[in-house]
This record gives sequence, structure tokens and C-alpha cells, in this order.
Amino acid sequence: MKKIIYLFIVETIIVSCATRGSQFVINGKIAGAEGVTFILQERVAGKYIKLDSAVVKKGVFTIKGVVEYPKMVVLMAKDMRKGTSFYIENSEITITGHIDSLNNAKITGSKTQDQYIAYQNSLKQFEDRTEKNSAEYKVAEAAGDKAKMTGLEKASEQIYNDEIAFDKQFIKSNPKSFVSPDVLYNRSYDLDANEMESLINAFDTNVAKIQLVQNLKAHVAVMKTVDIGRKAPDFIMNNVDGKPLALSSKIGKSKLLLIDFWASWCGPCRMENPNVVKVFKEFSKKGFDVFSVSLDRTKEAWLKGIADDKLTWTHVSDLLYWNSAAAKLYAVTAIPANFLVDETGTIIARNIRGDALYNKVKEVLGGK
Repeated sequence: MKKIIYLFIVETIIVSCATRGSQFVINGKIAGAEGVTFILQERVAGKYIKLDSAVVKKGVFTIKGVVEYPKMVVLMAKDMRKGTSFYIENSEITITGHIDSLNNAKITGSKTQDQYIAYQNSLKQFEDRTEKNSAEYKVAEAAGDKAKMTGLEKASEQIYNDEIAFDKQFIKSNPKSFVSPDVLYNRSYDLDANEMESLINAFDTNVAKIQLVQNLKAHVAVMKTVDIGRKAPDFIMNNVDGKPLALSSKIGKSKLLLIDFWASWCGPCRMENPNVVKVFKEFSKKGFDVFSVSLDRTKEAWLKGIADDKLTWTHVSDLLYWNSAAAKLYAVTAIPANFLVDETGTIIARNIRGDALYNKVKEVLGGK
């Protein structure tokens, strides 16, 4: 299955959906946690915000409050790096477990959490297929059976595509679920702007009002500016020598230019790099080039990644991690990500990797 590093953000909401006078009551029953302080928090704009806390006395604790809509929160044991996440809503919620396995605590009383668990359980079919496929691939690889390996790679792609289709159907079938926006956000890499917009427009009114959905709408608006058929937006960033370089300076210098978003810390990016190197070596003399944009945080790590993976093309970065100006301009929320543009600067493909990238470049430029 394809692997991607995602930026996941859950924001606060802009309008109240709570029933007046309702509240949540969390009853915690955590064995082995006497005297431990538990902190209830949510992730907002990449940071954890404390909602409340309570100390375990005689094996139990209680936290009460109000949320404006069902949302994912995290319950952490203070100073212990142990916790569990779940969907909270205005209801009586019971959390039962042991401090040593808090992430496996049983959570009841939240209908939204029940929906989320059911959704996660449904994904097991894809995990099982992927595990079986991977095991068979290792055997074929050890035996040097290239034909079998090729077939299993195609099977892996099919599993990935089946999971995308499953998530799309889940969102369509559950327009009133507050789980659906999170599923959609995590699928934004795989969907085009029109698909995203269609799914967003089908959300129930209460779901559509939450901040995450507003963020998704804004994201779609940016996606449309870098959709296939649009001109690649220009930007300027420093190259490895610290000198500013404009994307436009590379447009038209080759028949095809791959704008490649990656980072040295991104495992899936490093796994994909050999594929890009292969395409570059085979087609660079025919008019293929690469313009890599790194989401690294330090120049040292960035340069080492370039050297280690032998990436012998143009590189730029502002070293701002997920705050990369170019990533925001291109609606990049997951890496590796890429945009293939022609000599006029028109985007002709996006997020194509492995064989898909090779085949597209070969289609346009011709084989050996």
C-alpha cells in the first residue's frame, strides 16, 4: 500500500451545535493509576490545548464539561507519555482500562466514538490484504521472481484504490457523522478538487458548520488553482547555495518538469526517491527535469538527504517544515507530493509515483 506522511489538523469550531444545558461526563476507571493526574486536551492548529484535568482517587476520576460538537480529544496521564484518543460528545462516557495499556482502554457512551471504532474495524480488511500481499512479495523477492513481484505491486495499487473507494463511500453514506470530515481530510491527497467539493456539499448542515469543514472548503479553493490544466503558480525560494531561485526560471527549459515536494525526514519520500532518480536518468536527455521543494527544518538534514539519495537536480527550500510557503501555495498537506508540468508551465498530472510517473513521462517523451 502507498505510504504518505500526512499533516493532520483538527481545529476549533465557529458555531455551536450543542443542545442547551447538555454536557459531557467522563467517568474514568483506570487501574494502577492512583494519584495520577489525567489531562483532557484537544489538538488545535498543531498544538495541544488543555480542556480540563482530574486526579485519580480510589481508582476513579470524573471530568465534566461541554463541547459544541463531537470532536476528537486526547486523555493523557501527566508526565507519563501514556494516553488514549477518542471522540467526545455531550453524553456520559466511561473509560475503563489499565495505566500500562491506556491506548487500549475501553470507551463507551459516545455514539460518535462507536461510529469511529466501526469505521476502523472496517479498514481491517485492507490491512489484512496488505499484510498478505507484503508477505508474498518478500517471498517472490527472495526467489527473484520478477513477474510475481510485478503482479503483487499491481495488487498493492488495487488495494490502495479499493480503500480510497471505501472511504469515499463511507463519507457519502454518513453525511451526518462528525467522523466523515476527518476521513475526508485524510483522503484529500487522493481526491481532486471536484471530488472533494462534491463530498463537502453533501454534509449535513450541522457537520458543515464545523471549522474543519470550513478549512476543507478553503483547501479545495487552493486545490483548484493547481488543478490539472492550470498554470503552475510561480514562487521563489533559496537553493542549496542560499540563493533565491524562481520556479519560472525552470519552466520551458525542459519539455517536462516535475515539481516534487519531499523532506529528508519523510520515510515514504525516501522510498520514492529511487523511482524519481530512475526516471530522471532515463529521460533527462529527452527533456525531463525535476525541481524539488523540501519541507525540511535544517539545512544539514536537507543536504544530507540530497547527497544520500543522489538527487542530482535542482533543489529549493525555506526550511519551514509544514509552513513551507510553496507547500501552502500548492495545497500540499501530505508528502511525497508532486506536479508534472509541460514546457508551457501547464500542470498535466499530480501525485503520480512509481510506475505511474515512469509511464506518464514515457508516454509524453517516448521510450529509449
